[in-house]
Amino acid sequence: MTVVVATEDFELYHGVVNELRDRGVDFTTVEPGDDVPDRARVVVTAPDDEVTTDRDVVVADPEHPRRAVEEALALLRSGEGRTVVGVDPGTRPGIAVLSGDVVTAAFHVPLEDAVETVRAEVADAVDPVVRVGDGARLQGAQIVENLEDVPVELIDETGTTPYLGTGARGMGDVLAAVNIARLSGEVVEERDVEPTAGELTAIKRRSRQRSADNREIDEDLARRVAAGELTVDEALDEHRS
Repeated sequence: MTVVVATEDFELYHGVVNELRDRGVDFTTVEPGDDVPDRARVVVTAPDDEVTTDRDVVVADPEHPRRAVEEALALLRSGEGRTVVGVDPGTRPGIAVLSGDVVTAAFHVPLEDAVETVRAEVADAVDPVVRVGDGARLQGAQIVENLEDVPVELIDETGTTPYLGTGARGMGDVLAAVNIARLSGEVVEERDVEPTAGELTAIKRRSRQRSADNREIDEDLARRVAAGELTVDEALDEHRS
């Protein structure tokens, strides 16, 4: 079985073909009015192309070729391609995007970029779900609180971090996110967490480390950082003013 790219849209053609090549996917190309090869399972095309076929069709957005390829691959794998995003929270969360059982994307980003990254991956997805590990309570709570318009499950992440062999340093958070994505958990809309004295101290210490003038924020600002209301840099700006 193969993917067929049938479009006159130059931008879409090159975007989809490059994505398919990068993933090592067997594909062919035809003009929109041509016959679709017998071995084709999925046809990728643009909204303005006229394609008549009894195969599965993915109508792609030229600005988002990767999403089109992920949808096509999900159809190739049996049609079960629910988008699931796993998040291993922390100061640099690991994020894994699965379509069915296949990992289609992975990220390791600063906490302040995590929600935006997740939102971009679930945009336009059909019935997506985000699964957030229950460790790193404060960071996890910030992510849950800011994903109010996306279904979120809280996952018991016990045992999700794998052993890392030689050369795998730095991959633990992402691999844990993959394992988190494959588990089912409790549906949540918010996660209220009261920061401990130790967690507040750690936030204040981090503010001192980030400040050029060795400035340490007070406890009230540290609590707002813990609740996700402010970043450390924003808290420092308020403290200066």
